[in-house]
Amino acid sequence: MAEPGEIDRAVRARLRSLRNTLGLSLDELAARTHLSPSTISRVETGKRTISLDILVPLAAALQVDLDALLDVRSDDDVVIHPTPNSSGERTTWMLSGPTGRTLAIKVRLEPTDRAAEQQVHPGHDWLFVIDGRVRLLLGDREITVETGEAAEFTTMTPHAIAAIDEPAELIMIFDRDGQRAHIHDESNGKLRS
Repeated sequence: MAEPGEIDRAVRARLRSLRNTLGLSLDELAARTHLSPSTISRVETGKRTISLDILVPLAAALQVDLDALLDVRSDDDVVIHPTPNSSGERTTWMLSGPTGRTLAIKVRLEPTDRAAEQQVHPGHDWLFVIDGRVRLLLGDREITVETGEAAEFTTMTPHAIAAIDEPAELIMIFDRDGQRAHIHDESNGKLRS
């Protein structure tokens, strides 16, 4: 568990760094937060106590959520050791940690002749085909995504993904809404949500 002083220092450094990265002056950030420039300066330099009534508008104006701003977990173990998880005609490897805002997975799909069942859910998906070809069904559209190509789509559009002719490997990234909604059709090797 992090000490209060460690959290305090990390939050102050992040606030200043985010403001500078976004190219905002104290006056510009103050206008976005309805805080005074001197209040923001005192928070950044440690001359004012950090409180939620100050952090919430600062986080919103700096385009970061409070969890990320307050997170002081150690990043000592940054290497992920993916292990294959096979089920039916698909294999997946988790490529991201369990607590991130997005989920990355490597997927190997085996081809099948069965029709894909399209699903919808809140969220956003992105995929990159490493090897092979996949059929991306988006509503009434059928799109072939080749090796080296990527696709990005809103998951409120009915969608399904299947390998074409030979096994296909892809990297998929989706937000936590997508993670909660994604299930795998183990009977036909198609990735669906």
